[in-house]
Amino acid sequence: MPLDHLPPDARPREKLLARGPAALADAELLALLLRTGIKGTSVLQLAQQLLDQLGGWRGLLQASLADLARIKGLGPAKRAEIAAVLEISRRSLLQQLAERPVFNSPEAVKTYLRLQLGNLSHEVFAVLFLDSQHRLIALEQMFQGSLTQTSVYPREVLKRALALNAGAVILAHNHPSGVAEPSRADELLTHGLRDALAFIDVRVLDHMVVGASEVVSLAERGQL
Repeated sequence: MPLDHLPPDARPREKLLARGPAALADAELLALLLRTGIKGTSVLQLAQQLLDQLGGWRGLLQASLADLARIKGLGPAKRAEIAAVLEISRRSLLQQLAERPVFNSPEAVKTYLRLQLGNLSHEVFAVLFLDSQHRLIALEQMFQGSLTQTSVYPREVLKRALALNAGAVILAHNHPSGVAEPSRADELLTHGLRDALAFIDVRVLDHMVVGASEVVSLAERGQL
């Protein structure tokens, strides 16, 4: 059933315009993007099924096009619209980080990393290169590995920091297991990179470990 076939007081668009977006349930918000359901499934039911299958908004925000393609009822048009909204979210966060010092918005940094790395099936080591005012220059995925480990080459990190004229960095890597608990090896790697980057006057501000539902900061734990 399309949304315009619902009774007026049950239509998410009219409800949003009358009472604001906060008045809508999760499925109603998503139904506005989907617009139509499939045979035997209303658009609100389809929206709720999508959220259930992906684990709510967190899972949806981390979903890839391949993930969306596996959902029954999501054709190319619906997948494209959802992917566009997700990319808008990522770019909005990126703009925030580029316009102000990253530690003015630590939660935005964690959210951005979770969106970029949280749903990967292999381990990736990334670096957020920052200018002297600690604003984001770039996030680069520098090394990729297997399900359990990645080889990191400090020389390459130093070369890239010099090329971008970075004044500081935030290190980040994901745990495909979904558990964001840092290992002893993570701590040793952090200290090694911190000492190496200090030779070129680049500070390591943090190392963040990205899991499925949380991001752990070594700086916040006093392990930096």
